[in-house]
Formats: sequence, structure tokens, C-alpha cells
Amino acid sequence: PEEIKSAFRKLAKKYHPDQNQDDPKAQANFSEINQAYEIIGDKDRRGQFDRGEIDAEGKQRAPQGFEGFSGGGDPFAGFGGARGAR
Repeated sequence: PEEIKSAFRKLAKKYHPDQNQDDPKAQANFSEINQAYEIIGDKDRRGQFDRGEIDAEGKQRAPQGFEGFSGGGDPFAGFGGARGAR
């Protein structure tokens, strides 16, 4: 945990928008560093990420094997041909 915190602080200082006023990507880089630290800096959330339960934004992922059931699209896609055609 101390190594993670130290690395975060080093990167946050390096990419802070106040230190990089001429870099238009500075705010995006800084936000990405903060977002990553919110996950890897928390033992429970890091475990969820490592197990694939949450994505890099901290959002829940569908359980393995259920990716195709998110809704939308043609339920008969992949079965060949248009519906009702014989």
C-alpha cells in the first residue's frame, strides 16, 4: 500500500495541471491517474478489478458468459438468414 501511494503521489505531482499549464492533455492525464488510484489504492476494489468484477472505471462488469445478454440487437442474429425466411 505504501508503494502504491508513493507512486500515485509522484505521478500526481508530475502530471498536475498546475505544473503543466502548457499541456492541453494535463487535466485528462491527472484525472486518469486519480481514477486508477481510486481502484488500486483500495484493497477491496483492487481485488474486484483483478477478478474482472469491475472495469478500469470502477463499473460493474457482466458475469462471465453473460456478455451477450446486455439487451438490444436482433435475438436471432448469428442463426443465419432473416427471421421468417425459409
